[in-house]
Amino acid sequence: MLKQLTSSIYVAPQIGIETVAEAKALGVTLIVNNRPEGESPDQVAGPDIEAAARAAGLDYVAIPVTHSGFAPWQLDAMDEALANNGEGKTLCYCRSGTRSTLLWSLARARAGDAPDDIADIAAAAGYDIAPIREMMHALAAGTR
Repeated sequence: MLKQLTSSIYVAPQIGIETVAEAKALGVTLIVNNRPEGESPDQVAGPDIEAAARAAGLDYVAIPVTHSGFAPWQLDAMDEALANNGEGKTLCYCRSGTRSTLLWSLARARAGDAPDDIADIAAAAGYDIAPIREMMHALAAGTR
């Protein structure tokens, strides 16, 4: 269920309380919830995941991403969350893992990583970043 993008970033579809222990065993120190509350009736509530994460000694942050797209504040929040996690591993989740992967991809492009390299990383984990490819190139161009 957890897919590894890099040595420090995992993504996943909706996680459950039991996933927190699995993540901790992998060395995850931060869980990032990219799913808006109430998106579907079968999702585990963010506050429940947060309580489990904190009980396990993990940090937790919610950066909800709706299907309407991405905003600069979300990239800023992702950058801040990852920076505050230092050398720790991070697990990001949403309904399918796609929005988490896309948000990470945009943040990395804005940081100056090559869009083609980001696309290869995402594809290796089974995610297609085509919907944000132009935005990634624009963000990457802004760093040069």
